[in-house]
Amino acid sequence: MNHVSNEPINWHLACTVEDVPAEGGACAYIQGRQIAIFNLARRGEWYATDNQCPHRQQMALARGMTGCENEEPKVACPFHKKTFSLRTGQGLNDENCRIDTFPVHIREDKVYIGL
Repeated sequence: MNHVSNEPINWHLACTVEDVPAEGGACAYIQGRQIAIFNLARRGEWYATDNQCPHRQQMALARGMTGCENEEPKVACPFHKKTFSLRTGQGLNDENCRIDTFPVHIREDKVYIGL
């Protein structure tokens, strides 16, 4: 849920909350980008990132394993096990890798992503 630009956020309907499994992810195609959406239900938190893992440029992060590392919510690429902070996008086991993150808003059981 990291938004560092000074530009206004444009909210885009991505899916319904039912479309994203608890403790898992799903992918939505928004404004020409594949966006991975994560539901960390036990924590009551939602996150959105690029779906592309920068390690090998594979569109796979929505299928990655979610969890926490020292209270930091994370996702691990299902292919190469590179892990990323869901808050900041910073690589947790490779500081040279990072992903973009996007704000998430839930309203009336619908998931909106800010781009």
